[in-house]
Amino acid sequence: MATFRLVEFVPAHLPELTDLWAAAWAKAMPTIDFDARRAWLVERVDQLRAQGCEVICALDAATGKMAGFITIDPSSGHIDQLASAPRYWSRGAAAELLEETKRRATRALTLEVNQDNARALRFYEKHGFRRRAAGVNPNSGLKTWHYVWTPARRCALP
Repeated sequence: MATFRLVEFVPAHLPELTDLWAAAWAKAMPTIDFDARRAWLVERVDQLRAQGCEVICALDAATGKMAGFITIDPSSGHIDQLASAPRYWSRGAAAELLEETKRRATRALTLEVNQDNARALRFYEKHGFRRRAAGVNPNSGLKTWHYVWTPARRCALP
């Protein structure tokens, strides 16, 4: 099992993050040309950061290579992107990123998942997310599920 170092995104991460995102999506949804969507991702990351979203990267502690990343809007709790490089699937990078995001959460977390992405659906459900509603991805037209994770309530002691 690889171990990871979580770091805040810096612009120098963008090329490796884009490569990772395209490779992960190409493997998860091979009928869509994600290489053709690289420019969209670059714009999306810039837009999310301009809106105050945080981008956290998981780097392989041994090699320094990017293993995954997650974006989170601290004001709404919305996770727009979570991806890990296929070579790190089932090795803990996505789980560590998600757990760090939960640790930072001051509210419920939300996200959208393609209904056809059975692997991602299992992952989010394993990590405590619950399906709430159906939707449609505005970019691809694919059906999605809206998921929510709610932090455990803490009881105040007198």
